[in-house]
Amino acid sequence: KATGYHYRCITCEGCKGFFRRTIQKNLHPSYSCKYDGCCIIDKITRNQCQLCRFKKCVAVGMAMDLVLDDSKRVAKRRLIEENREKRKKEEMVKSLKTRPEPTSSEWELIRMVTEAHRHTNAQGSHWKQKRKFLVSKETTSPPEDIGQSPMAPTSDGYKVDLEAFGEFTKIITPAITRVVDFAKKLSMFSELPCEDQIILLKGCCMEIMSLRAAVRYDPESETLTLSGEMAVKREQLKNGGLGVVSDAIFDLGKSLAQFNLDDTEVALLQAVLLMSSDRTGLTCVEKIEKCQEMFLLAFEHYINYRKHNIPHFWPKLLMKVTDLRMIGACHASRFLHMKVECPTELFPPLFLEVFED
Repeated sequence: KATGYHYRCITCEGCKGFFRRTIQKNLHPSYSCKYDGCCIIDKITRNQCQLCRFKKCVAVGMAMDLVLDDSKRVAKRRLIEENREKRKKEEMVKSLKTRPEPTSSEWELIRMVTEAHRHTNAQGSHWKQKRKFLVSKETTSPPEDIGQSPMAPTSDGYKVDLEAFGEFTKIITPAITRVVDFAKKLSMFSELPCEDQIILLKGCCMEIMSLRAAVRYDPESETLTLSGEMAVKREQLKNGGLGVVSDAIFDLGKSLAQFNLDDTEVALLQAVLLMSSDRTGLTCVEKIEKCQEMFLLAFEHYINYRKHNIPHFWPKLLMKVTDLRMIGACHASRFLHMKVECPTELFPPLFLEVFED
């Protein structure tokens, strides 16, 4: 049964293979026929006489010059593979060119969000020069052993280093304030009812603070820089009250490092987190959802404009929103344990106001 056009003739796979082997191995001079080359060749008798079968192949038009030897066949395969790769690259370039980039109105939105982030992001791009490493009061103690201070056991099994917790509370109020200021610089947020603004801020505050810390992960020192000023190690953050949440933030920091996010991408991530319409108790759900969709579309178009080299950059980055939402949920649970076990006077009023239900 014919399967296609082989060596300039329509043939079956069997005859194609027979003809190719005959030419490549130069077998036809050794073929002979018992019946003086008069055999009838069909699909039943074709295997009975090689000479007559070969003669029929030539008679019907199969071209010997089209059969490639091993070196030519390898070269042809290499050329086919190179052409395939070339087409892939051309298609990728074409798809990048055809992916929509931000419209003029989206650029205005992007500029607004970026400026809001830059004006409320402590130390900006100078955080590495400005940061101070959290160390024990006793200089002989390594940073991981912060404090030698009293440890308050919480009901979830983690112990809180009260000295470290005290250090963190010094920066938490300004950090929360900066998140609030970021939100207020977005006109669509300011237009929402006060009740919805409060719900959105309470919902996203830990998520945004975690993002701001995560993008300041330093692999050399294995630290996160909190609020642009305090560099802490994983165990310090864990013992200082965050417990298992510390691991999630550090893991996020390591993961985000490969994305090489700029200020605009961090700002747009924050805006997407802020405008989450699934927060409990919201009244203007549809309006908030439309705002988030607007940010997401501008975000996607900006990613197209940036032309990152990471495959599937956009969906991978969107998954970090889910990670940050999980961090927020874990922190809410962790906060309940801390509030039961730690002295109330250690909690700054704004911290309680934001994270208490």
